Amino acid sequence: MRIVQLPVKNQSGNYEIRLESIGGLGANLCGKMLGELGIKYLGLNSASFSSYGSEKTGTPVKAFIRYCEQGVDIRVHSPVTHPHLLGIFHEALTADFSVFEGCTRDTAVVVNTELTAGETEKRWNCPAGKIYLLSAQKIAMETHSRINVVMLGAMAKAMGFVELEELNRICKDTLGKKYPDALSSNLEGIKRGYQEVVLAKCMENGTGASGVKNGRDTGKESGRPKSSGDKTPVWGYETAPAGGINPHFGNSVISDLSPSRQGYIPIFLQDRCINCALCDSTCPDMVFQFQMGMYQGKKMMVNRGLDYYHCKGCLRCVEVCPTQALVKGLESEHPDKMWFIPNQDLLRSPDYYEKTGPDGYITSESYLTEKQVEGGEASWKNR
Repeated sequence: MRIVQLPVKNQSGNYEIRLESIGGLGANLCGKMLGELGIKYLGLNSASFSSYGSEKTGTPVKAFIRYCEQGVDIRVHSPVTHPHLLGIFHEALTADFSVFEGCTRDTAVVVNTELTAGETEKRWNCPAGKIYLLSAQKIAMETHSRINVVMLGAMAKAMGFVELEELNRICKDTLGKKYPDALSSNLEGIKRGYQEVVLAKCMENGTGASGVKNGRDTGKESGRPKSSGDKTPVWGYETAPAGGINPHFGNSVISDLSPSRQGYIPIFLQDRCINCALCDSTCPDMVFQFQMGMYQGKKMMVNRGLDYYHCKGCLRCVEVCPTQALVKGLESEHPDKMWFIPNQDLLRSPDYYEKTGPDGYITSESYLTEKQVEGGEASWKNR
């Protein structure tokens, strides 16, 4: 066992990690693995715990990990507010800037996203010193592993004091005995996450993807509240309107359920639709928009499309459709969704739409053979 010297610590002598995720992506287990890694193979004292509600797929999940060197006790057991490492398991979470809360120049952020460094510059202005990007969804599908092991490899690379072999050993300890058939796939996922994560911003080099140069804001819009000169209101006890306000995206106030999806959406193939309305009757979220129209020369209620703001990706409609007019598709392949008709009675439209991340469990489906139509999966590239 190596004895690691932590490269950066807070005033309590701790190196702190926070994971931001949603239910189903394995952040809770990933936090436990990071905690055990410190004790077993890094010669560190460590503590880890998670915060979540109903444990339902799509609900918010946070995990907190603290490391300290031998001889130093961990006496803090509250959530991590100023992380040295921040792991964001789901790109849609970045629509709410609070996920970056507490980041400083000492923070390294790892984001599961398909965005490039140039694209992140337009969307984020995170004050972190380093930002790492990787498409954990694509890697997990190609290796038949899970998002959490890919992110584990990427975050270890960002920490800078964890070796790949140590990750493999903790994976064998934690997952090898319980899921021996999936061990080789998980090890490959860790390896590719470790090797393929890309550094998109580094303040040590003077510039970054967020418009920050030499630690100073160059004036680009950050999307986060500022103390002055920012149009974004900073709500407080004295300034909040009567009745209160919830400024966070991706919740019931905004009526946008898109952050709940895990990479798959129903794709509507109108030429196959017989307007039986089984999709409408089985949908729990009033997604389908039926209006009066003509079908086979008869006046009747016709399916006009889906309200993707309210679709949470349960795919019940795909299972019940008798004609395969609704098929499963990867959301990342459909940034401009056809037949997207927001329900104006329910929607308070946000001015953005975020692509979402991958399914938490990757089984026998291959990313490379996903683009089919007749088999019940769809890609507009093949139509």
